[in-house]
Amino acid sequence: MEAKMNNIILVPTDFSEVTENAMKQGIAAAKYLNYKLALLHVIDKNTKTQLKKEHEDAKAIDQKLETIAQHVKAEYGIEVDTYAEEGDIFTTISEVAKDIGANLMYLGTHGKVGLQKVTGSFALKVVVSSPVPVVVVQKRPFTEGYKKIVLPITSDAGPWEKTKWATFIAKNFDAEIHVYQINNPELTEAVTIITNHFDKEGVKYTITKTDGKDFSKKTIDYATATVSDMILIMTNPDKSFTKFILGSYDEEMIFNTSQIPVMCINPRKYNWEKIFKL
Repeated sequence: MEAKMNNIILVPTDFSEVTENAMKQGIAAAKYLNYKLALLHVIDKNTKTQLKKEHEDAKAIDQKLETIAQHVKAEYGIEVDTYAEEGDIFTTISEVAKDIGANLMYLGTHGKVGLQKVTGSFALKVVVSSPVPVVVVQKRPFTEGYKKIVLPITSDAGPWEKTKWATFIAKNFDAEIHVYQINNPELTEAVTIITNHFDKEGVKYTITKTDGKDFSKKTIDYATATVSDMILIMTNPDKSFTKFILGSYDEEMIFNTSQIPVMCINPRKYNWEKIFKL
């Protein structure tokens, strides 16, 4: 059974600074897209330990979420739903995303090293288990939307998924796509498919080629030098499309020191078939 998508941006929160920044970016995106915001706190063993220390129960989480939701509604004029679900972040976040029909998720992380729950390798597990694209953000604040998006091309796998989501973001945020590819003749067809679609949809783009050595570092350096607002990558699925893998170069981009947000896409068909009419 395919999931229904309901124009919702999901933001998991542990009430830390970085997840607050993820919420702010989710709010900004929701306003641009006219989407609803959904705030989720997963009540796991860490939450229960903290509640016990504070002599509180789960109602305190509901109250905290509702206070935030009321502020967001009043300040930004968008609809907000809240969810406090018992479970663990590795399964509950993806389950809620699917159950509510979210289109996108914003995930805050401290980077590769940190003390909060949604950090480092934990964030990667959330990304690869998500049924929707995840925008991973660090502490860098959201400014004027997404005007420049870097689209790294390292293989000819899944050009449609990358193309469709890049087009979606570009058209909704009036952004320019910077195709950044490994200089390999085998990628010519994939890049042609991508740019032909951009031409058809009226999406502005540039193409830059580089060799494959230290590709992740070069991509980050390029995104930083061009003052780009987002990097868009795609995970690698197994043959059954049931497991997704992030390579080492993907991880380097996700946790880039310039703190550029990174949209991570797991190529599951119901994502983009529901949003884009092929």
